[in-house]
Amino acid sequence: MKIAIIGGGISGLTLSWYLQKAGVAYDLFEADTHPGGNLRTWAAPGGYLLETGPNSLQLSPELEELLADLNLTSQIEDAAAVSQLRYVLRDGRYQALPGSPPALLTSGFFSLKAKWQLLKEFRQPAAPIDETETVAHFFRRRFGPEIVDYAVNPFMAGIYAGDPEKLLINKTFRQLPALEQAHGSVLRGLMKGGSSAGRRRIITLKNGVQTIADTLAAKLANYQPGTAVSAISRAADGSYQLELKGARGLEAAPGYSHLALALPAYAAAPLLELLFPAAATALAAVHYPPMSAVYSAYDRAAVAHPLNGFGALHPKAENAYAAGSVWTSSIYPQRVPAGQVLFTTFVGGTQYEDAARQPEAAQLAAVHAELTKFYGITGAPRWQGRYYWPRSIPQFDQAIVGAHAAAETLAAERVLAVANWRAGVSVPDCIRYARNTADLLAAGR
Repeated sequence: MKIAIIGGGISGLTLSWYLQKAGVAYDLFEADTHPGGNLRTWAAPGGYLLETGPNSLQLSPELEELLADLNLTSQIEDAAAVSQLRYVLRDGRYQALPGSPPALLTSGFFSLKAKWQLLKEFRQPAAPIDETETVAHFFRRRFGPEIVDYAVNPFMAGIYAGDPEKLLINKTFRQLPALEQAHGSVLRGLMKGGSSAGRRRIITLKNGVQTIADTLAAKLANYQPGTAVSAISRAADGSYQLELKGARGLEAAPGYSHLALALPAYAAAPLLELLFPAAATALAAVHYPPMSAVYSAYDRAAVAHPLNGFGALHPKAENAYAAGSVWTSSIYPQRVPAGQVLFTTFVGGTQYEDAARQPEAAQLAAVHAELTKFYGITGAPRWQGRYYWPRSIPQFDQAIVGAHAAAETLAAERVLAVANWRAGVSVPDCIRYARNTADLLAAGR
C-alpha cells in the first residue's frame, strides 16, 4: 500500500502525519511552496500578528493530542476571558447576545414573542426528517423568525460565510435534527446531553495558527512542496499514476494504491475529469464565495466602544456593509502594539458577494466608515490592510449533496476525499476526519 496525498493544507498534513506514524508509505504533494492552505499567519508591518484564515481554534480532543504530539502544547495561548461575550447589531447598535437558552429568556435582546416561541419549542413535536431542509427553515419552524434573523443569520454569515436560507441543516448541524428526533425538542435534548463542545477552550498559538502547519511539514519525511499534480491516470494493474509539475518540470510518479484528495472541490474536479467525469462535475458545483479580511488598527483612546467581547456580527436585516468584526486586540492583546486596538472585519460570503469583489481601496474606506459609525471612532486608522480569498469556505448547500455522494463513489475506487468540503469546515473537523482516514488506511480498510 502506498498513498498519494494531493494538497498540503491541514487535512493533507494531518493525514500524512498519522500515516507516517503508522508506518504506511505515502507521498504528499503541495503546489504552493508553503504548507497550510487556509492556515496562514501574517506578521504585518507595524507589529501586528494577524490570521488570514481561522482567527481562533476550538481545542477539541483531537487537536489537543496533535499539538502534544508535535510538542506544541507550551505554545498554546487561551483567548482572553472577555471573549466569552458576543455581540450582534440590532436597531443600529451592538447588543450582547445571550450565551445560553436560560439567558435567552431573561435578557432583553429578544422580544417577548420570541421568548414565548422558545418556550413553546419544548412542547413542539418532531417533524419528519427532510434531507432538503435548510438551516433557516429548521430554526424558523422550531424557534420562530426573530431567532433566525438576529441569531442564526449573523452566525452563519460570520462563521460560515453562508446564507442560512441555502445551507442544509443535515449537512451543517446534523446533531440538531438528531436531537429533535430523539427528544422531540432540540432544547430538551441539549439540556439532557449537556453542551460540552460549547465549553471547549478557544485558543491560538504564540506565533499564530500557521505554526501547526509549519511544524507538521517539517516533521514529514515525504512532503514535496512546490510540486503540483497536473494529471492522474490509471495503470493496467489498477494503480494510480500522477503527472507532477515542479521545479524540474514534468515528472511521473507511478504506483499508488490509493489517492487522497486534500484539495478544495474546485481544484480536485479538473484532476478527476478523465477517470471520473460525473464526480468531477459534482465537485465543480460546490460554491466557494469570495471573502476579504480587512484589518483596521486605531489608538485605544480613539474608540468609544469598550470592546469587551469576542466581536460583533451583523444580521442581514440591519443592511450593514460587512458581515461583522472580530475584536482581535480584545481576544489576544499581545498581537497588537500597546495602546492600540485592532478589528478583523469580514467582507463577503454568500450574502455579501458584491462587496467582497470591490477593489481594496474601496473596501478599506467602507470598513473604516462603518467602524466609525458603530464604534464611535474619531480620526483615521493607524493602519489598515487586507487579505482576499477569491474562494473562501465551501458552502454546505444543495450542491454539497452531490459532492458527498461523489465522494462515496470515489472511495470505492480507492480515491479518498479528506478536505474541508468533506470533513466539515473547522480545523478540528479536518483534523479528526484526516486522523480517522489514516486509521482506516492503516487497518487496511
